[in-house]
Amino acid sequence: MNPLAHHFVTMAYNNGWSNYRLFKACLQLSQADFVAARTSFFPSIKATLNHNLTVDWYYVDALERSLQGREVNPNPSAFYEPEEPYDRCADLWHEQRLVDDRLIAACKALPEDMKLGIRIPRRAGLVTEAIPRFLAHLFQHQIHHRGQVHAMLAGTAVPPPQLDEFFCRGDGKTGDYALRQPDFVALGWSEEEIWGQA
Repeated sequence: MNPLAHHFVTMAYNNGWSNYRLFKACLQLSQADFVAARTSFFPSIKATLNHNLTVDWYYVDALERSLQGREVNPNPSAFYEPEEPYDRCADLWHEQRLVDDRLIAACKALPEDMKLGIRIPRRAGLVTEAIPRFLAHLFQHQIHHRGQVHAMLAGTAVPPPQLDEFFCRGDGKTGDYALRQPDFVALGWSEEEIWGQA
């Protein structure tokens, strides 16, 4: 696998790990705290997590279809109907984990030639983006809104989780994989699977 393709695989794993840690915290919230009005781009933790999920559905569908040589989705707006498909955090997490796994699988299937265009149905018509730009946008979108949920958690009794100790060999505190280890066990992953070495 070329280095750029491997980078996107690691970004997909980082995305899944970050979502796991964020949802693990959000699952400790009461339903009232989960839906409570808060100051952010979207008005609640529930609304923000639903937005991330529906956007992931839209983009991962476009990615899979392009990589598999299939036609673009004839009804992409269906991913946003309703705008907030899930009321409970546990249901949201179940669906988020599924699409995170799809994104990891799609990134593992990236072609060596990154010039392949990803076809995205937009309101104004079909747009084609190069794989690096498409994936950079998708990961940036997820990071952007996870950060908002992280900030909103600070206004609750549940501490916001550490989300930035994924890429270095050590985790910044213990010098080993201690922070990630329990999460990777829960997710069924290993350092070797992601990096090719311990």
